[in-house]
Amino acid sequence: MAAERGSGQQQSQEMMEVDRRVESEESGDEEGKKHSGGIVADLSAQSLKDREEHSEVDAGEEQELPVDMEAISLDGDAEDVDLNHYRIGKIEGFEVLKKVKTLCLRQNLIKCIENLEALQSLRELDLYDNQIRKMENLEALTGLEILDISFNLLRNIEGIDKLTQLKKLFLVNNKISKIENLSNLHQLQMLELGSNRIRAIENIDTLTNLDSLFLGKNKITKLQNLDALTSLTVLSMQSNRLTKIEGLQSLVNLRELYLSHNGIEVIEGLENNNKLTMLDLASNRIKKIENISHLTELQEFWNVSFVRAGALSVLFFLTSPASKNSA
Repeated sequence: MAAERGSGQQQSQEMMEVDRRVESEESGDEEGKKHSGGIVADLSAQSLKDREEHSEVDAGEEQELPVDMEAISLDGDAEDVDLNHYRIGKIEGFEVLKKVKTLCLRQNLIKCIENLEALQSLRELDLYDNQIRKMENLEALTGLEILDISFNLLRNIEGIDKLTQLKKLFLVNNKISKIENLSNLHQLQMLELGSNRIRAIENIDTLTNLDSLFLGKNKITKLQNLDALTSLTVLSMQSNRLTKIEGLQSLVNLRELYLSHNGIEVIEGLENNNKLTMLDLASNRIKKIENISHLTELQEFWNVSFVRAGALSVLFFLTSPASKNSA
């Protein structure tokens, strides 16, 4: 194993390499797993303790220092402002942006959402990959249509009930454990909550305009409370704890369904989903392909099953009748 091969010095280097990825491992983020491989899993309790202590000692040396906003020149007439990876530590001085529609503050050192109330023209706010712990001070941005606070340290969905024009909400890879406080977002079309700690699908009955719902890499055990989402065309539930396909009878407009990496044993519950063009059931416990003959629009069907060690692995590509006729 990676943590067992090298000397103490090599182990220390490996631990520092995964230091920034441990959080994503805990929340189920596949990207973090891809890069870290088996290293995190192989660290002993003592090694983890040593890593944390080492991280605290060297934090000042390794972390980037925030830049002074006075060193950044802002154009008051700009509509699109991109300050990606500028080492900004605090949101301040943006009141000069009288016409801004898109504000990108990705990959900075921001810890708090603040000082944005003057940006009444703002339509898109991107705070991806910062150090934000709370959704706050957003109520004045009533014209906001797109909000991205992915890859932060959020534990709760809150402070956005006044954002009634919101169409897309991205909260990927945080520490959120419950879907809540979304009831006023009637215009929401896309909700992305992948790689969190959510255990149940709930509190989304009022999101009747939702087109795409992404809940992959959580801890959800049951497909439920989806009946009101009749406009839904994309549902992504991969890498959860599902054992049964159910609760989809009202999703008559569903076109893409992603259920890979769960514990599903039987293909069922798709009687009303005749518009499906993509069905992903890879890496489940399915032994038999059945109950899909009525899905005449299906173009792609993925079923790579690992039922007991050494079981058959199959990848199916189904083409639509139109494709067959043109062949």
